[in-house]
Amino acid sequence: MQLYPAIDLLDGQIVRLTHGDFDAVTSYGDDPVKVATAWRDEGADWLHVVDLSGARDGAQRQTATIANLAGLGLKVQTGGGVRSADDVARLLEAGASRVIVGSMAVIAPDRFSDWLDRFGGDRLVAALDVRMNGEVAIPVVKGWTQASTTTLDALMAKYLDTPLKHVLTTDIGRDGALQGPSTDLYARLAAEWPDIAWQASGGVASLGDLQALKGSGADGAIVGRALYENRFTVREGIACLREG
Repeated sequence: MQLYPAIDLLDGQIVRLTHGDFDAVTSYGDDPVKVATAWRDEGADWLHVVDLSGARDGAQRQTATIANLAGLGLKVQTGGGVRSADDVARLLEAGASRVIVGSMAVIAPDRFSDWLDRFGGDRLVAALDVRMNGEVAIPVVKGWTQASTTTLDALMAKYLDTPLKHVLTTDIGRDGALQGPSTDLYARLAAEWPDIAWQASGGVASLGDLQALKGSGADGAIVGRALYENRFTVREGIACLREG
C-alpha cells in the first residue's frame, strides 16, 4: 500500500482546507520544496499535490512549483482545476507522473475517457470525491460545492470499458477533520471494483487509521494534516503500511 504525503498549495502557501472550505484555511508555511525534501529523505516515493490556486483560477496555476517538486526525484501526482487535455499535457510536461482530474471525470465522462485513451490509465487519476447520503456515495464537483445527479457506482459503471486504473475518493465530511477514514466505503469499493487502485483520502489521524485502511483493500492513503501536526512521521507511516 502506497503512502501519499499531501501538499495543498494556495498562493505559494502550504495549507489545509477543512471540508474544502476556502474560508477555513490553516497555513503550514511557504516552502513546499523544503517540506517535500524532508519527506523524500524519510523514504517517500510519491507526493500528492493539489494546486488550489489553479483550481480557483486556471490562470494562477502554480506549474513552476510543481516542476520544482518533481525535480526532487519524487513521483508527483497533481491536480486542481484540470479542465482540458491541454491542462493535462502541461502538467505532464512539467514533470508530473500522474494528473488528477476531478469535476471533469464526473460531469464529462466521455471526454475524460478520451483523455484516458490519449494519455493512458497510468498517467491519470479520477478524483471522485463524495458526500455520503446514508450508505450512498454521491459525487460532488466544483470545489465540493455542488452534488452531482448520479451515484459513485453509476459513474464507475461508465468507465468499465476504459483504461481507468487509479481512482481517488475523499469522503468530504472527513477531509481535514482527523476523525478517521471511511474504511467501510473503501472496503466496499475495493470489493466491487477490484481492478481499480483506490486511493483513500480524508480523516487519517493515526497509524491505527493507516492500519485500518490497509485492511480495507485500498491501494493508497493520502495523508496531510496528520503529518503537519506531528501525529506520525512519513517514515512511521511507510513502516506501518509495509508491516505484515
